[in-house]
Amino acid sequence: MTRRGDACGVIAMRVRHGFAGDPMETIIVTSSAFRNGGTIPARFTCDGPDVSPPLSWTGVPAGAKGLALICDDPDTPAGDWVHWVMYDIPPSTTALAENQPTTQTLPGGAKQGVNDFRKIGYGGPCPPGGTHRYFFTIYTLDIALNLEPGKTKAELLRALQGHIVAQGQLMGAYTRTR
Repeated sequence: MTRRGDACGVIAMRVRHGFAGDPMETIIVTSSAFRNGGTIPARFTCDGPDVSPPLSWTGVPAGAKGLALICDDPDTPAGDWVHWVMYDIPPSTTALAENQPTTQTLPGGAKQGVNDFRKIGYGGPCPPGGTHRYFFTIYTLDIALNLEPGKTKAELLRALQGHIVAQGQLMGAYTRTR
């Protein structure tokens, strides 16, 4: 896997295991609310209404059967803190609007898992201290997962093993100002 950045600060990830015979694929993940490496606005955190940020992506390979999303914070004292798990996203989807419902199944069929707040859907940044980083990772899959709603990050990652054909990542940071 290689990483590259562009002048806008977008990180694209190349994964070296695509569809048979295909070259490496790149997915570019962006948000209209913050730049890669920038500050996540309070609106998308526990210091605001705590709604999910808008996300969009390009570069989903032809032939993809599904997409998945994980948002996590690797900077917590206990290790990764999971903020959002979503899967069975139709491969034709290129964006998630701001303020996704916190329901098990979304219009269009995507399913949401359980975050580390023990809730379905998005739970925004709420670091106990310092600046934390939040990684929004989109995975393109060579299969449709057809999982039940409510899976954890660990359960989703097990289901993804051997089926990720491309991925992309957007990172935002947040510091509480209490």
